[in-house]
Amino acid sequence: MRMHRFVSSLLLAFLLTSSSVHGKVMPVEFDLGRNRLIAAMLRSQLSSQHFGHKPFDQKMSKEAYKLYLSQLDPKKQFLLTADVKNLDQFADKIDDEISNGRIALPDVGMKLLNKRVEKVAVLIREIMDAEFSPNKKDYLQTDPDKLTASVDRAELKDRWRRSLKMEVLDSYLDAVDKENKKRKKEGDSLLDAESKQINQEFWAEAMKKVRKKTDAYLERLLKVTRQEHYNRYFDAIARSFDPHTNYMAPTSKEDFDIHMSGSLEGIGALLREDDGHIKVVRVIPGSAAEAQGQLQAEDVIMSVSEKDGEIVDISSMSIREAVSYIRGPKGTEVRLTVTRADGARLVIPIVRDVVKLEETYVKSTVIKDEKGGKIGYVKIPSFYRDFSAGRLGRDGRNVTDDTRSELNKLKKKGINGIILDLRNNGGGSLSDAVNVSGLFLPGGPMVQVKNSQGVIRVLEDRDRGVVYDGPMIVLINQFAASASEIFAAAMQDYGRALVVGGAHTHGKGTVQALLDMNRNLPLLHLKKYDDLGALKVTIQKFYRVNGSSTNIRGLCRMWSCPVCWIIWKPASSTWITPSLGTG
Repeated sequence: MRMHRFVSSLLLAFLLTSSSVHGKVMPVEFDLGRNRLIAAMLRSQLSSQHFGHKPFDQKMSKEAYKLYLSQLDPKKQFLLTADVKNLDQFADKIDDEISNGRIALPDVGMKLLNKRVEKVAVLIREIMDAEFSPNKKDYLQTDPDKLTASVDRAELKDRWRRSLKMEVLDSYLDAVDKENKKRKKEGDSLLDAESKQINQEFWAEAMKKVRKKTDAYLERLLKVTRQEHYNRYFDAIARSFDPHTNYMAPTSKEDFDIHMSGSLEGIGALLREDDGHIKVVRVIPGSAAEAQGQLQAEDVIMSVSEKDGEIVDISSMSIREAVSYIRGPKGTEVRLTVTRADGARLVIPIVRDVVKLEETYVKSTVIKDEKGGKIGYVKIPSFYRDFSAGRLGRDGRNVTDDTRSELNKLKKKGINGIILDLRNNGGGSLSDAVNVSGLFLPGGPMVQVKNSQGVIRVLEDRDRGVVYDGPMIVLINQFAASASEIFAAAMQDYGRALVVGGAHTHGKGTVQALLDMNRNLPLLHLKKYDDLGALKVTIQKFYRVNGSSTNIRGLCRMWSCPVCWIIWKPASSTWITPSLGTG
């Protein structure tokens, strides 16, 4: 069975398209038949669709097992050597598990982890009750790659003792620092953070804070569902093909959608977990929650219901699960029961609407240099595009249109040059990488892509119009990836801009396509099972206009600029003479 491939290839650090932002996506209940179907589809699609056409064999199994184990206990804080040996029996059997539909590893892993988490909770109580010797020097290895699983209970306890001691010391020193800032303002004498005389009040508070934080962490681990363990297992299998191939569960798929479109349907409030409760951090400007007017920062959301529907207690839920109840289609009403800081309790009805996440969109401003010249600054957070709107026949918001708009605004302000900031831009839509490049170049090839058959296709900007042809600097760092690398490489290869910043970009030179696992399923399966999620799979490699690859090595900058605040002399051509400074 060939699965429907989303025709728009995506190039990204994070990427997804789905209509899920326009509906309510709830966590999926565990269903063994559904998971067997996902496993079978992964086997079929990964082998046939992935660029490398890797076989589903023992080599793949060993790599998938390694990735699975690293996410099960990433910091080597729980599993003992004996536990790992127990799991090692599955190292070369994942391919067989998937083929015969008898999946066991995620269940065995979950059972072992939960058992160890409960035992670690006892160890932590013992450690915290005994307290620490704050003045005794200790060594803590924080790199899990340099650690192996603890051999026994004693070694595990000592590992936790060192880790907890570091956290308590950090918390204590933070408290001392805050107190000293307060004393400095008031003109009082300062506390000596290096003194062997510990402030007992601050130390007790630090112990209490770390204990509470650690208990909450263990509680969250025990709440991870059986289905979530299976989702992580499936993702480990996908990532064994390459780091940018992933299995996405429905809720991850929704988050991905929101990242790409820069919008969601809900109330418009930023939430966080705080002491086991869901607390409002801030209300997003222009959102439904702001328009309604009652929801405030620091409100604790106790329960949620649809209009006249059943009340659901979310007070002890994870943030992901709680959000799934609060989000919902535009025009529907959700009722939040909240507790205020003063103890007041009230029910707030909010009609959901589209929430625009402005921080995901292109922004610009004008900076004046030391001689009064005007420099345009453009920040592109990602190469976003609302693909779901396109499928519904609407013009979705996208980075190309927004960049064009910001450039036109800057030109009207009489700028002498532009700084285009791609730092921390993880990528996005391949077509937009080409189109945004075309805003600065008079058409022509922008990037080359090669499929698994070796066929090379040159992607060109067919719009010969140039929006901005003046002096330009492109800022990069090691977190600029994918579409960012395509854009920066095109600017560099054509001599269009000076690329400055970190020594190199991230080094991702592959193209992914999104496979909706619900498409083209037999009607029997569609009716029987909940949403199956999506598979993001590497289908192509991309190459610069000059023929070189950015994969692994990344794009090297033309000029080192650690501070990345640039002032340049006026230029009569597109070549830029930089005058770098520190500030």
